[in-house]
Amino acid sequence: MSKHKKQQLPTKTCLVCKLPFSWRKKWEKNWENVKYCSERCRRHKTT
Repeated sequence: MSKHKKQQLPTKTCLVCKLPFSWRKKWEKNWENVKYCSERCRRHKTT
């Protein structure tokens, strides 16, 4: 039995590519402000 429950991680939709992405440990303290799934999407955001 696996001790990790990845199915229960929160998800959001990227504002650029419109694909869902899951919570990551590096976003733990800033999850409310995360808007993009990757650095590439963040660089290509519309202003």
